[in-house]
Amino acid sequence: MKTSLLIFSACLLALLSTVGAALPYPILPPLFADGSSNGLNTFLGLPPKLLFGLALTINPIGLLIGSALLGPMSDRYGHRPVLLLTSVGAAIGHAITAAALLLESYPLFIVARFATGLLEGSGSVARALLADRLDGELRRKALSWLNGAFYMGWLAGPLLAGATLQFGITTPFWVAVAALLLVAALVAATLPPEAPTGATTSWWQVARDRHALNLLREPDLRGLFIITLAYTCGVTGFYEFYPLWLVEVPGYGAQGIAWITAAMCAVMTATTIVAGRPFNGEPLARARRYAFAVAAIIGALVVSNASIGILCIIVYGIPHAFYNAIVPNYCAERFGGAHGQGAVMGLISTTFCLANILMALAGAVLTLIDTRLILLLGAGLTAWSAWRMRGWQRSMQVPVAGALP
Repeated sequence: MKTSLLIFSACLLALLSTVGAALPYPILPPLFADGSSNGLNTFLGLPPKLLFGLALTINPIGLLIGSALLGPMSDRYGHRPVLLLTSVGAAIGHAITAAALLLESYPLFIVARFATGLLEGSGSVARALLADRLDGELRRKALSWLNGAFYMGWLAGPLLAGATLQFGITTPFWVAVAALLLVAALVAATLPPEAPTGATTSWWQVARDRHALNLLREPDLRGLFIITLAYTCGVTGFYEFYPLWLVEVPGYGAQGIAWITAAMCAVMTATTIVAGRPFNGEPLARARRYAFAVAAIIGALVVSNASIGILCIIVYGIPHAFYNAIVPNYCAERFGGAHGQGAVMGLISTTFCLANILMALAGAVLTLIDTRLILLLGAGLTAWSAWRMRGWQRSMQVPVAGALP
């Protein structure tokens, strides 16, 4: 496959897959926090905010498991079959989610969101696809463009949700089904068949022995995991609960949340155009500065009124996009050659999923007191991550065999 077609296919794959994941975010907060009763927010008589937090948690649990397994699975069986299976399976998951909303069945909704998350953990496979086949400056640019495609998916998803809600609450999920089936068709048409490696190894052995969390045995990668987990806890705490802030402070509904989210993602997407350009200096030093900027913006949202808070939400995407243009490429160059790009990118994706779980659980409790508390916790964790990154960099061992300096 030509390099340009490879990059285009991976980016379009990322765009279409995140459209499906992003659709529910403008829909869920009003269902659980607008004061009206339904079968979802009255399940077992539990507080609606607690049910909302649990609904946010279950999808990342699936993502956590999927991200830890799918990257190494793609190293073993090839990117093409893994992406085909996960795209079709996630489409089925969104169809079941639509049925759960129609039935107002909270248990079915939870099961569907878990299964969908399990199969949407394939972002690490798309990153590994580029990291495996490209190198040097082109790989850095391609990974930055891939991040831009993921951001564009988060932009398109809320926009589609806001535009199609007038046709019914399940319509956005059927759009997700169509998008993911298109992903499967794209994969089948553009990616060539791959010969499995280690043919005598069963899928269960791969899942047991080669999952991404095995990399935590390496001290340097364990340090990376802790730092990125703290950073992504701040990011996911912000992303999961600023829609609830928009419901409580400016009084926005699903369409208002969708437009604010679209503006934020548009800024992130535009930022990736310049974030992928060459720069001088030490990459982790730049990443630290951007992490501090993210922490400052989340902290500012906590103490802001409606107008300034909305501005904080929108501009948050600028430093976050620069951070994400640096860290994955650094990890691919330093660790991917020795440990496999699928496993390394899977570890990065796993931190995001675990952060979603931890912050959704924390938020389910803290929002019962005040939504701003979970945002404040996120700002503190992001700032700690930026501070700790310097010590991790100094303590790193000699570069591992096969990695770039």
